[in-house]
Amino acid sequence: MYRIAFGTSGWRGILCEDFTFENVKVVTQAIADHVTAIGEREKGIIVAYDTRFMGERFAKETARVLAGSGIKAYFCKRDTPTPVVSFEILRRGAAGAINFTASHNPPEYNGIKFSPSWGGPALPETTGDIERRANEMLGEVCYREVALDEAARSGLLEEIDPRGAYLAELEKKVDFAAIAGLGTVAVNALYGTGRGYLDEPLAAHSVSVRSLNMHRDPYFGGFPPEPSEKYIQDFINLVKGDPSIRLGIATDGDADRFGIVDEDGTFIEPNYIIALLLDYLVRVRKMTGAVARSVATSHLVDAVARRHGIEVIETPVGFKYIGELISQDRIIIGGEESAGLTIKGHVPEKDGILACFLVAEMVAREGMPVKRLLERLYGEVGTFVTRRENITLSPELEAGYAGKQCQAPGEFAGLKVRETVTVDGSKFILEDGSWLLFRKSGTEPVVRLYGEASSAERLAAVMAAGKAFILG
Repeated sequence: MYRIAFGTSGWRGILCEDFTFENVKVVTQAIADHVTAIGEREKGIIVAYDTRFMGERFAKETARVLAGSGIKAYFCKRDTPTPVVSFEILRRGAAGAINFTASHNPPEYNGIKFSPSWGGPALPETTGDIERRANEMLGEVCYREVALDEAARSGLLEEIDPRGAYLAELEKKVDFAAIAGLGTVAVNALYGTGRGYLDEPLAAHSVSVRSLNMHRDPYFGGFPPEPSEKYIQDFINLVKGDPSIRLGIATDGDADRFGIVDEDGTFIEPNYIIALLLDYLVRVRKMTGAVARSVATSHLVDAVARRHGIEVIETPVGFKYIGELISQDRIIIGGEESAGLTIKGHVPEKDGILACFLVAEMVAREGMPVKRLLERLYGEVGTFVTRRENITLSPELEAGYAGKQCQAPGEFAGLKVRETVTVDGSKFILEDGSWLLFRKSGTEPVVRLYGEASSAERLAAVMAAGKAFILG
């Protein structure tokens, strides 16, 4: 029997297979019951969606079910970025938000992301309660629905547009005047919710903008809406082919992840952007506090932190843990290697829009392209080269995976294991500072292998040893 399961960023499923109207209504009712149980139903819930198939339809059905439980829905008029939804929760003092998004997953997916009243992704105790409630109701007509016009008449439905308030907030956090002196900036919304959020603020500050993929397309051009090097070759070619472009910035389907292309068309890994921005925020903006990174994120962040005397907080994978630290005002910046980051005083959620603008500000104020900034940083703290691979397991290897992790060797690639970290998966810190991380997928027979070393050659050896350990 199918069961509802929330992952690191909500419940996701394939359209018409498990992500159906019926299951959406059940999950909505479970969220409504959860919000009622914790005494927050009177605050109302924001209902949002990205550019995927049927997003608005699913959102309307959710609004009907919420109204059936006497909970007001603040319904977004158009597809809305995830960080904007987070901002609106806090601005309105809402009980949370139900956001229809599958982020960077392929177009056949959709999902529900619930964010509670503190504005970040729901923590495990919250999603666990919602899962339990939903699975107890599966297969039953457990919800009451109210027609949308009736909900509006009774005050249980209100259309909103959070864009203006969010963009006004960005004006306080980004030096657009500096960006105006940068030159031409290329922007790529990947057919997602970044339309009007990436391009229009720049144009409003007289920045020359070259746009790509700025219309809604539920197929996302035939690729997953992920701003990684593999899926944005058209954008890389645009930047590479136009010498007037100083920087390329991109966001994923729901604009919570970022992609950066340097002026020569080089894609810059998110790992390096997080470290560069940490250095910039401390050195130029004089921000204070700790830094947080997930266990899978580059230790270049740690090297920058050591240089500035800053504490590093290592979290499990999942931005909810970083978001919680932001909400406690403990960190300057928090980031994940999967292209998510936010900063002190901002939303406790990944914000690809802000990340893109901060990089543009950094490049403008420092007066050099991203690659040169990275070379300068390497000269100060050392070189770090990172990689991630997915290793598919046979049924036999999957059955023996847990036992193998308990019998890990004392060395990899001729380097002794100095420390083992088990905050999320198994991470082995080697004697020269290189490291390997093994994380088993919870939904498929795949092990995610992460590695880092001081050179490409050393990294290749370390990764090969890690792969041999898994497959051997």
